[in-house]
Amino acid sequence: MNLPNKITVIRTCFIPVFLIFLLAPFTFAKIKIGDSNLSIAHLVAALLFIIASITDGLDGYYARKLNLITDLGRFLDPLADKLLVAAALIALVNMQIIPAWIAVIILSREVAVTGLRLIAVKKGIVIAASNIAKWKTRLQIISISALLLHNYPFVYLGIPFDVLSLWIAMVVTLLSGWDYFVKNKHIILQSI
Repeated sequence: MNLPNKITVIRTCFIPVFLIFLLAPFTFAKIKIGDSNLSIAHLVAALLFIIASITDGLDGYYARKLNLITDLGRFLDPLADKLLVAAALIALVNMQIIPAWIAVIILSREVAVTGLRLIAVKKGIVIAASNIAKWKTRLQIISISALLLHNYPFVYLGIPFDVLSLWIAMVVTLLSGWDYFVKNKHIILQSI
């Protein structure tokens, strides 16, 4: 367990704390944002999500800088991202902030790519995150952050950034899934 992998594990440990602040019925004060109210608990949850998301860049930075790139890190890093995003999407559906079908599309891609990675690992191949997959993760994080913050500060400009970014994240998520399966179809064909 080198430093980058420890950071990845810490990101995973943020998930239950984030969910507690987001979903537990705390009765903290609320902040008025546009036409909606953002509870302090939800603000804390959003900040925890953002901090956890930032650690995604930190673990990669230290892995490259300190030459600590490992197969374990290549596997754990995208898994931690998927767990964080999945937890947030499911919570947002539960809170009726996003439609379930969008979450299902995004999560289906995540499960499919994870399945592809598991097949590859059995063959001794580690599939590292592609550039489009890295953008997919960034867009998902930006979108979820905007949704958690009730579209702040864009709500004051009348721009539905949270909804637009969610749609863009969904499209890029589908494109990155397609990219993984096209580039790694030989792994699937060898497994048939």
